[in-house]
Amino acid sequence: MKRTRFLRNVLGFGLLSTIGCRLNDSKTKSAANLAAEPLPNQSSVNNLRKELIAAWRRSETITMTNVKQMPTEYFSFRYTDEAMTFSEQWRHCVIYTCGQLAGRGGIKNPYENVKLPVQMPKEDVIKELENLYAFVRRSIKEMSDEKLLANCEFAGDTIPVWRLFYAMENHIIHHRGQCVAYLRLNGVVPKGFYGW
Repeated sequence: MKRTRFLRNVLGFGLLSTIGCRLNDSKTKSAANLAAEPLPNQSSVNNLRKELIAAWRRSETITMTNVKQMPTEYFSFRYTDEAMTFSEQWRHCVIYTCGQLAGRGGIKNPYENVKLPVQMPKEDVIKELENLYAFVRRSIKEMSDEKLLANCEFAGDTIPVWRLFYAMENHIIHHRGQCVAYLRLNGVVPKGFYGW
């Protein structure tokens, strides 16, 4: 089921227009128009948080399956000199996701004063990914309703912060897809994934 349709069903159509989810190609509402509309009720915001956490739990399951399938000796594999290694793909996901959510969501970045090595062994990649997913879940739970529903600038657009969580998960999906190819190039048949 598409996320927009899911949110329509779970949260109600009124909430979607209130928090800025575009259901068609029309322009995003201005901040002044959004401020004039009533905030969604607490039940709707709680449902949104539950849906975000469920989506990120599923993401973690699929990501960790992908990472754990790669043999330790191939974490430095890259298919061309210009490409990131398997390890770098995941390092990038950790740093980028935490940085974007912290900077645009107004929360503390756990990697603000941490410099991860460019190449990490398998056990370190797994540890950092576990930290990433724990950070995302904690952020979803602890972020104020006002901040979760507030707008932020991202990729030349204005979106609500809750939608930024989906944008970051989409970014991870992009790199996870690349890592599926890395597995295949090293003779590993990736496990199939079905469902939401």
